[in-house]
Amino acid sequence: MRNTRRYDKEFRINAVKHLKSSDKGLKEIAAGLGIPVSTLSGWAKEYEQHREESFPGSGNIKPCNEEFYRLKKELEDVKMERDILKKAVAIFSKARK
Repeated sequence: MRNTRRYDKEFRINAVKHLKSSDKGLKEIAAGLGIPVSTLSGWAKEYEQHREESFPGSGNIKPCNEEFYRLKKELEDVKMERDILKKAVAIFSKARK
């Protein structure tokens, strides 16, 4: 069984800022924080792209993805409405014959 540790947003941001401001290498800082090198590296990439919007937390959406998920939900709703209307047309078409 894998033991998964969770790190809060503040810890992640502080770790990345420490990495950026330190003259130590990635491996040394990761070891000092007790985290895998790949984890710290991933956090650094995430922070580089999204700055303070990085690491929104479990169940939260980054502001840059909000519209995507809203449009995806809207599309699902429209498809469901379309399918209902198709069934209704089929039912009413049979009733007229």
